[in-house]
Amino acid sequence: MTADERNFRSTYYEKVGFRNVEEKKSLEILLKDKHVDILKLKQFCLRFSVPAIYRNTVWKLLLNVIPKYENCRQFVMEQRNQEFKDLLHVVQVMRLVDGNTSKPQVFLIMWLLQSGNLGYDFNTQYHRDYGFINIVQSLMEYFHFTDDIDIYWIAKSLYGNIIKIETDFPKLLECTCTILEREDNALYKYLQGEGILNNLPLEKWYKSCLAGVLNDSALAKIWDKLCGGSNKILVFAVISLLINQKYRLLTCTTLNQALDYLKNISDDAADVIANQSIEMWQQNGSPLTVHDKPKP
Repeated sequence: MTADERNFRSTYYEKVGFRNVEEKKSLEILLKDKHVDILKLKQFCLRFSVPAIYRNTVWKLLLNVIPKYENCRQFVMEQRNQEFKDLLHVVQVMRLVDGNTSKPQVFLIMWLLQSGNLGYDFNTQYHRDYGFINIVQSLMEYFHFTDDIDIYWIAKSLYGNIIKIETDFPKLLECTCTILEREDNALYKYLQGEGILNNLPLEKWYKSCLAGVLNDSALAKIWDKLCGGSNKILVFAVISLLINQKYRLLTCTTLNQALDYLKNISDDAADVIANQSIEMWQQNGSPLTVHDKPKP
């Protein structure tokens, strides 16, 4: 069987819900351990896509929402629950939110209060931390049966990790252009020639972890790698997005035209983009082992 045929079959089986039995068993063994090996769990996320049924637990472990020690989790989540309720009560008493405030905005104000960054100019803060709102919205749609407390803490931790690497965004931008030039030189030259590539909101996409750009099913596969410790997956997701929409982009002469196309990605196209980005990431030396301080 050729490599292409294996890739096609793997993608097809995953899409219709059949996953490698051994992979699932290995994950179940990891999660059943009373002291979860976080490094091994990260390695699993880097090598495979996490089964949807386990994503909530896996992401909470990797994002340090719950501890790796099983006997401490109930206590920690009780504290998380109480802190969430206290934050919500405070922003309500301060009349910072009301019944018309959207849940992502409520969570943002709670996070700003909790992190000590709550100011008077909410418009500026919404503009600065739009990534948090986008991430919450995507988590709400993906984990639609999950309670608000889990969504808040996952969003807080995921966005916190992105804020920590914000200084690396220029490197990610440069890497995006370099790899796109190599992977599809014709598309790269066209987008550069039309002044589109350098004006795409790439930093905004990175800060949102592509929330609001791809559908939630596709995002989940990409966020598995983020939680596993590889921020560079965002670069390959952007490149795959551009290449997937190549023939539409080649008709664009303005940035607004390109953005209109890139804002209307079908669910099928988003799934293809996610799978192709992971394949490209793997082919370009993805880290399949992790260290205590992973590099972008």
